[in-house]
Amino acid sequence: MTDDVTMRRLGLIMEPMQGEANEVEGVLNPGAVRGRDGQLYLFPRLVAKGNYSRIGIARVLFDAAGDPIGVERLGIALEPEADYELGPNGQGGCEDPRVTYIEPFDHYVMTYTAFSRNGPRIAVAISEDLFTWRRVGLAQFHPYEGVSFDGIDDKDASIFPVRVPDPSGRLSFAMVHRPLFRGTRPEETMHDVRPRKINEDRECIWISYCHLDGIQDAMKPHQFVSHRKLACPKAPWEQLKIGGGAPPIMSSRGWVMCYHGVHDLMHASPTGHHLSYAAGVMILSERRPTHILSRSTRPALTPEGPLEMTGIVENVVFPTGVDRRDDLGRPDCFDVYYGMADSRIGVARMDLTP
Repeated sequence: MTDDVTMRRLGLIMEPMQGEANEVEGVLNPGAVRGRDGQLYLFPRLVAKGNYSRIGIARVLFDAAGDPIGVERLGIALEPEADYELGPNGQGGCEDPRVTYIEPFDHYVMTYTAFSRNGPRIAVAISEDLFTWRRVGLAQFHPYEGVSFDGIDDKDASIFPVRVPDPSGRLSFAMVHRPLFRGTRPEETMHDVRPRKINEDRECIWISYCHLDGIQDAMKPHQFVSHRKLACPKAPWEQLKIGGGAPPIMSSRGWVMCYHGVHDLMHASPTGHHLSYAAGVMILSERRPTHILSRSTRPALTPEGPLEMTGIVENVVFPTGVDRRDDLGRPDCFDVYYGMADSRIGVARMDLTP
């Protein structure tokens, strides 16, 4: 189990700037990645009035000890422009990015939630320098044993930084994602008084594989041609839903993946909110990442205090960015960047024991 993994809060790292229209309804759920200059960059979701979301760029500032203490805003990475990002009546959004440096292609890949009149879908963009992004399009999926992913709401996607073996053993690019099949959202299952029966096809985090031979392939719409189930809700703290969090990152124990789980609160908040989002950790096999070596039976981080318990959505800790602290000479130390109550961004330090 990964219950020996600790997360220690380092504090608030970013919150809406007063008077900034693009951030009036929240700053949350950032991607995180080191640039070619060695600096750490965040890609926060910036929410304007009407839940209209853009993806920003910010450079993380550190103190003398190497702890993150704030950010410098640098502009906008993506804002809704493509048809698959635009909804009716001026609505739409580019939401919840995850960013990975893809070593074989020497490029950065962003997976994000594109929100249109069709609902949330996984979109992909690619960059050489983190400041100029080229849209690739929506991820496309072949069916798997009667399970169809196309036309299904999908979120929480992130990419492995190197090729990993697909189910046939072929080295491929792999994406973690969480299809939201009808009837599997926490809001749909929380009031079911019957004993919960998990459907292992429909309520899982999945890994899907894409065969790319070069950077030109990476700049075309991604066809994910094979799939495997990774994990379904298991522990009480994730009984209503699990989903991907920060992108998988290598450690001495295997691939580390922070994820989120949702459970029903015994007592609703004063505003009637019943759900709690917490963060856990999985360790996946380096050679066979569909094999879970260990997994949190208890959450590594749960909502605490006013910053995480009050906001646009109450009681939310939502990990989306991770930074391995190689710069401190601590390759099993990770800073995890997470959304706080869908309103602001915090950071916690995670230490693994070898």
